[in-house]
Amino acid sequence: MTKFPSLKQLNYIVTLFETRHFGEAAKQCYVSQSTLSSGIQNLEELLGCQLIERDNRSFVFTSMGEEVVTRAKEMLASSRDLLELSNCVGDSMEGQLRIGCIPTIAPFLLCDLVQEVNLRFPKLDLLLREDTTANLLTALRNGEMDVLILALPMEINGMHSKVVGRDAFKMVLSTKQANTVRVPICYDELPDASVFLLEKEHCLTDHAVSACQLTTREKINPFTATSLHTLVQMVANGLGMTFIPQMAIDHGLLDNQNLVVVEPPGQEAYREIGLVWRPTSSRLQTFNKLAEVVEGLL
Repeated sequence: MTKFPSLKQLNYIVTLFETRHFGEAAKQCYVSQSTLSSGIQNLEELLGCQLIERDNRSFVFTSMGEEVVTRAKEMLASSRDLLELSNCVGDSMEGQLRIGCIPTIAPFLLCDLVQEVNLRFPKLDLLLREDTTANLLTALRNGEMDVLILALPMEINGMHSKVVGRDAFKMVLSTKQANTVRVPICYDELPDASVFLLEKEHCLTDHAVSACQLTTREKINPFTATSLHTLVQMVANGLGMTFIPQMAIDHGLLDNQNLVVVEPPGQEAYREIGLVWRPTSSRLQTFNKLAEVVEGLL
């Protein structure tokens, strides 16, 4: 008869990996340090491989140990989804919902979303996290988030998604620059290094470059910004131009900046806004209702 690892053992190894301290891991798992250590040793014996290299004062995870942690996180997330089945019998819009959102959407959506949810679904408690797409997808896979609000298309590695709206891209430049370029804009006529973008961790850069058909790389300035606010300041000071989503413009990002907004080259330059969740989640009804709320706010 095949013997399987217990969820308790998987939780031990994951918690140790995250804390990097036996005492703290044991505390978070509500067990003694010897119980945690014994549980991990039993897991190693069951799997037939070494997960941790130990000496008297320190330890490191082996490559196999890191792989086991990655898979254990996914299994624990699926187990949490299984436990949620019992909560689906009642009202799908009550309890706690952990929502992740990317920085190029969060400032222009989440406040309105919280207000609308509080009005329509007062029993639903939203816990919000703003982070990059890559970090949020990792958190979703590990069961740390229930649903994400992302810009699509994006590689979501088997997760489920639902598009709830479009967000157009606009080209933004200073009034002074607007007097020196022809509209509609032709990229070939722009000075080299005149287009400012966000750093690569932000998916808006890839979406904007693709949607706005910017294929001439020498037009892109090597400086990369960490936020849309930084981009706006660079452009407002006459250093170049950039792409800004309509959502941000509608929420006042360009107010009092003496900037000109024009259509970028090409047709229908936009990104899609969508919800993303684990395929094992039992909260599809919750996500569908949340999607309706977000769609109404876009």
